Amino acid sequence: MSAALRRKALTIGIGIAVLGIFFDLVTKALVFDRLLPNGGGVEIFPFFNIVHAWNTGVSFSLFADGPEVTRWVLVAVAVFIAVALFFWLRTVERRFLSAAIGFIIGGAIGNVYDRIVYGAVRDFLDVHAVGYHWPAFNVADSCITIGVVMVLIDSFLGSGRKAADRASGTGPAA
Repeated sequence: MSAALRRKALTIGIGIAVLGIFFDLVTKALVFDRLLPNGGGVEIFPFFNIVHAWNTGVSFSLFADGPEVTRWVLVAVAVFIAVALFFWLRTVERRFLSAAIGFIIGGAIGNVYDRIVYGAVRDFLDVHAVGYHWPAFNVADSCITIGVVMVLIDSFLGSGRKAADRASGTGPAA
């Protein structure tokens, strides 16, 4: 593996993680401290609102009714995942994959910050259409989702590239 490619990918991944954390925390502060400090919501479009919501659980409020220890278990799991992803990021050479990992790390850390400081994650993006109402989410959740989708795309495209490299004799031997 090329050290130069790994350094460039690491820089990209860390940069995206930092930007994700920054935008997550700034947007949460704007909504919770400025726009809706007393709760409630604001309709932006007929299918999209900005709301003031707290989530003590994980996706779809899973584990929201758990005891206080649940908060710290979720923090520990998210930190473990972020650290594991960072070690993976250090080995990556592909910019696309490094960006994907950076999105996930940034989103995880943004939500960990909320759990530690507030005891719950601040959610404010509220989407609804044709009678279905999605759970509120935030920029960190969006970063995680984008990152996971990118990792899946890379796993399909990356597998094809590796196979083509082996077939042409330019990649590592099988």
